[in-house]
Amino acid sequence: MRVSIVIPAYNEERRIGKTLEEYVRFFKYLKKDKILDFEIIIVINNTRDRTEEIVLSSCKKNQEVRCLNFREGGKGFAIVEGFKDALKRDNDLIGFVDADMATPPEAFYDLVRSVNKYDGIIASRWLKKSIVKTRQSILRRVLSRGFNFLVRALFSMPYIDTQCGAKLFTKKTVEKIIGEIGITKWAFDVNLLYICRKKHLKIMEIPTIWEDKKDSKLDVTKVPIQMFSGIIRLRLINSPFNFVVRAYDKVPEIIKLHHKL
Repeated sequence: MRVSIVIPAYNEERRIGKTLEEYVRFFKYLKKDKILDFEIIIVINNTRDRTEEIVLSSCKKNQEVRCLNFREGGKGFAIVEGFKDALKRDNDLIGFVDADMATPPEAFYDLVRSVNKYDGIIASRWLKKSIVKTRQSILRRVLSRGFNFLVRALFSMPYIDTQCGAKLFTKKTVEKIIGEIGITKWAFDVNLLYICRKKHLKIMEIPTIWEDKKDSKLDVTKVPIQMFSGIIRLRLINSPFNFVVRAYDKVPEIIKLHHKL
């Protein structure tokens, strides 16, 4: 079995080195014991710090680490490009994890061990058996639960936590969905899971080990509106009212900017 782990990285010079060190060490032990083979694809997107320098240093030391660098930004864009790259090789499983190592390598390996006959598997922070070492602030927990409530209401999906940054799919699943994944910032994970659901793919949600990272880039003054508008847009796209989104997309940017002001 061979697994490909995609890690999107935007201005991650303070965290990416430690994440790579821990993930490479853990999965090399598994490789040494012939449990599985692996590769880690770091997809740098529009970064302006030393992220690339740190990643390239790891690439020189570890043949399992690959680096892609794009000027375009966004987690969704980076993951899609990582998926496309992973599909070029003989990988059995393809997944992604956040660069901050909120999900430790042993928790990601839980996904690998649990995928079994499912088409995909996702980590959840909110299941009873999940271990949350450092909890989010009350505000962030409220935002997270509120977002998930809207997702479940609008898309009729059963998942308790769509936003946890650790997900794994079979190669066949990625091949089926790669052409339909839209690059939507806050709705990317929802869109990904919704496409799987529409295709009647079996996606399992399991408890995970997770830790909130203090240096998160999340701006709680802007994110709630962006998250809400993202899932509303996605819901409209997948409805008889998709003409509303198409019409809005044709509106000149100068008018949109004036409206925001």
